[in-house]
Amino acid sequence: MARTTDRLAPDGLPKGFRSAELGWPELHRIPRPPYRLPLLGDVVGASRSTPMQDSLRYARQLGPIFRRRAFGKEFVFVWGAALAADLADETRFAKHVGLGVANLRPVAGDGLFTAYNHESNWQLARDVLAPGFSREAMAGYHVMMLDVAARLADHWDRALAEGRSVDVPGDMTDLTLETISRTGFGHDFGSFERSRPHPFATAMVGTLNYAQRLNTVPAPLAPWLLRRASRRNTADIAYLNRTVDDLVRARRTGGGSGTGDLLDRMLETAHPETGERLSAENVRRQVITFLVAGHETTSGALSFALHYLARHPEVAARARAEVDRVWGGTEAPGYEQVAKLRYVRRVLDESLRLWPTAPAFAREARRDTVLDGTHPMRRGAWALVLTGMLHRDPQVWGPDAERFDPDRFEAKAVRSRAPHTFKPFGTGARACIGRQFALHEATLVLGLLLRRYELRPEPDYRLRVTERLTLMPEGLRLHLERRPATGRPAATDGAPLSENAASASRCPVHRVGD
Repeated sequence: MARTTDRLAPDGLPKGFRSAELGWPELHRIPRPPYRLPLLGDVVGASRSTPMQDSLRYARQLGPIFRRRAFGKEFVFVWGAALAADLADETRFAKHVGLGVANLRPVAGDGLFTAYNHESNWQLARDVLAPGFSREAMAGYHVMMLDVAARLADHWDRALAEGRSVDVPGDMTDLTLETISRTGFGHDFGSFERSRPHPFATAMVGTLNYAQRLNTVPAPLAPWLLRRASRRNTADIAYLNRTVDDLVRARRTGGGSGTGDLLDRMLETAHPETGERLSAENVRRQVITFLVAGHETTSGALSFALHYLARHPEVAARARAEVDRVWGGTEAPGYEQVAKLRYVRRVLDESLRLWPTAPAFAREARRDTVLDGTHPMRRGAWALVLTGMLHRDPQVWGPDAERFDPDRFEAKAVRSRAPHTFKPFGTGARACIGRQFALHEATLVLGLLLRRYELRPEPDYRLRVTERLTLMPEGLRLHLERRPATGRPAATDGAPLSENAASASRCPVHRVGD
């Protein structure tokens, strides 16, 4: 029987499998929603725009493993801690590329996130790029992160002076896009100097939304129902490709950045053992992968964290006190000082627990096996780990698992929990390569914003979550109050967070054009 990663049918399922079977011989033993409609499946009470949140609701009703059918496709969801831990066994299970991830292959191809397991470029790229996330490399990126955060602070100071609230998801998207593009590729999109999002950001969001929409319509009808959206997606992909091609061309013409950033590594580094290099086409795909994945999930994580900080002033006060104590009068904290913000990091982790911005990951059986000693799976059969519900498992997180409490990530509490119960970055050999980059960036930015501002929520706002493969708070705006320069030199009050960051940075930045 063919592996899922070797041959896929047009609907993303392995050839040779019937949609109702999926390689689960005892599928009937797995619970499903009670009201199933012919052809349409389990759509009663479901929304096309919130499939993951609907799955959280079904999970609460049906238990740690359940199934849903939509338009002839049957999906198995897992969230119980024991089941998820078993799926994390790399000797028996591997990453499965399906659902919305496969829908991104027209733009990202065999990039790190979207490559099938049998494609060699994901391992080649991972081996070549891993040094780009070393401690030494991260310390180099830190200065550029400070500079981008200073531009965000200037942007928020202008809003404060004009009496405006701030658009948190939009501003966090600008921040994280600038951070990954400048640290990784020496490119400045000028996001904070624009009145509207950069067309590159708009095109990226468009491709994510289109990939999500493909999951909500019957595959045979998609060419007709999504005709206009398909044309827009084609144009978005073409724009992304042109922009990245211009960026790479400028780097080749300029002879490299001299900093050894991610793009330098892609273009100049051979595999240490085989001598193999990434092809020009794969370089483009990896750049797009990093720009999309490197900004989208981190912007969501920051947005959720800022929402919870604004809603829990006692948590914000505790985190702010830590920042003042650890950073003191240092205007621009050093790389080592960020890791000392242990409570701020707990706030971030707890936000990722409740709303992991990558809300699920899929795993497939490497061989015939039995999941957790109960559910037989044939080779190639796959399941979707519902991360947001795994992070709410009351057997792991307690009866108050829905409550926001950063102390769940106090060191003693973390040691007491079983492995594989907190998975915001996926699992195994294909887990997120940029995890430490994202965590450092987000912790740094939260520390800087807490030190500079008091965060006030809009009184009537209730958290709504929008889904575009990743999760993001919808319509989240905050009001700001400027803090006095407590614990810092008075002369720095109102000044950029790091006036000399740009000149001190080892990463030259160029604009290829809008």
